[in-house]
Amino acid sequence: MEAPPSGVDDPGAARLELTGDGIAELAGLLAVVDGGTGDICRCPGWPTVLLYGADGGRFAQWTLHHGSALGGAGDCDAELLDGAALDGWLAERGLTGPREVREELAAEEARGELRRRRWLAAAPPELAAAAAEVARDSAGDLSEWSERQRHARSVLAGLARRHWPDRGERIRALLAWYGLAAREETDGKRWYDVAIGEQLLAEGPESVLAALTGRPPGPEHLDGAAELFCTLPWTASQGKGLSEPLRSALLGHIEACGTGPMRTRAGWGYYGGTRAGESGADV
Repeated sequence: MEAPPSGVDDPGAARLELTGDGIAELAGLLAVVDGGTGDICRCPGWPTVLLYGADGGRFAQWTLHHGSALGGAGDCDAELLDGAALDGWLAERGLTGPREVREELAAEEARGELRRRRWLAAAPPELAAAAAEVARDSAGDLSEWSERQRHARSVLAGLARRHWPDRGERIRALLAWYGLAAREETDGKRWYDVAIGEQLLAEGPESVLAALTGRPPGPEHLDGAAELFCTLPWTASQGKGLSEPLRSALLGHIEACGTGPMRTRAGWGYYGGTRAGESGADV
């Protein structure tokens, strides 16, 4: 059934009933890796597989998780040998949801890879190798990843200081790099965006503001500033609102070519109100 366990009694849920050879066919597609994953996914899971005996009584209930695991067949989830084949088999019989989700996830992963490449392309050649390490996929043991990520970020920060020894120049370059996230269609910051934001915060608010007001900032610098000034560490230390003329420059930039999220944040007062009556969700 294309439903989580809580929806198995929903008469509108798409379902497929199997007997005889059909059960054997599905069983082959539900083949799993021996030993289990050692963990249980906390989401409800779907589709749901209900198993009935010859007497019509239900004796088991399994759930599929993220197209890759089977839950309910043991003490922990089990990894499917070929989740894609199962999704295709179900789609051929009318249960198209799992395959559609898999295709959407694949498309999202492809967009994420293009986004990562754009971020890497913005790195100076001297920082490219360290930037690539920061932007690596986060698969694997979490503690190991955290340690590797901390090291990669430290190396990148050190190289940035060496590449841009002048603090003002370094801050402006980092703001332009950080501002790439403001123009991306994908939602949310990535590991590598956060790494640049951390470097900017480490420079100190006074230095960041001085770099933006020492000489007129470009649109790329204002993009980065709009992102930075909405982060929790910045608002926790500086609060919301900016002094003139930076506030007017930033709001003018957002009015002219800001993204939807930038306009919404301006309406929430992150930069000290809006030009459109100092209130409202739109600039």
